[in-house]
Amino acid sequence: MEQAQETTKSALPSQSGYADLEQYLAKLTNGTPLAESEVQHLCNKARETLTLEANVQPVSAPVTVCGDIHGQWHDLMELYRIGGSAPDTNYLFMGDYVDRGYYSVETVSLLVCLKVRYPERVHILRGNHESRQITQVYGFYDECVRKYGSANVWKMFTDLFDYFPLTALVENQIFCLHGGLSPSVDALDHIRQLDRVQEVPHEGPMCDLLWSDPDDRTGWGISPRGAGFTFGQDVSEQFNARNGLTLVSRAHQLVMEGYNWSHEKNVVTIFSAPNYCYRCGNQAAIMEVDERMEKSFLQFDPAPRRGEPHVNRRTPDYFL
Repeated sequence: MEQAQETTKSALPSQSGYADLEQYLAKLTNGTPLAESEVQHLCNKARETLTLEANVQPVSAPVTVCGDIHGQWHDLMELYRIGGSAPDTNYLFMGDYVDRGYYSVETVSLLVCLKVRYPERVHILRGNHESRQITQVYGFYDECVRKYGSANVWKMFTDLFDYFPLTALVENQIFCLHGGLSPSVDALDHIRQLDRVQEVPHEGPMCDLLWSDPDDRTGWGISPRGAGFTFGQDVSEQFNARNGLTLVSRAHQLVMEGYNWSHEKNVVTIFSAPNYCYRCGNQAAIMEVDERMEKSFLQFDPAPRRGEPHVNRRTPDYFL
């Protein structure tokens, strides 16, 4: 037992490491991007932390579960104001930290920094936008080049994304992931066996977990997104029953109230980017799960903004 405790201690960052992280957090909570050298240091530390985590990462309650953020840094600050700051509140984020919004660099830097500083209290899963290919189209790549003068920071983060856990399991009851279920996966052990350290594939179980959506029709369907599948209530009920789950919690889809129950409460969708793309007019929400596994939702509106450019870019009709 003593030997195990010694091993745990040695795995923790040194006090000097914490000092660096505290300095980074002070900058990031003020909206100041890290220097390129600081991003490199942070990503190196984060890879060490995330390598220790599982494809189905166990998470303890109480925890606050969050959906897409999409570079809306001001609204992430509002989320913390509503839900409580880390590490006072435990958080589980279900992916899509970058693209769309103007502050993807600051957003993902802050979440990764909090993960490294408080690894047992902050959990970050991979979304379909934590991908090299998607971020070259939807804004993160361009933002990195604009803010740093090269693609180096983009490469550091997209390399790191390969290590993010695919899913999480809250107290063996609530299965959390970005997208949805897969016809290739009927047991959590199948997910545990995947090699996640790679770019998100175009098809297969890892792709489905990050891209699929619940649907009103039964069974599996072809997704209009061009990746993943749609799945009906029969699928989610069978999956939950087979794996001893009470709920699938996921993000990935804009829902106007910030959260939406489906499949007779076998599935909940959580979306945490209010007024998505600065024009959709939706509320955001987060889900609080207490020690008794009771769930409640906090909704919030966009944070006040200062000096943010007016948005006149047309939002695509179909949201990835």
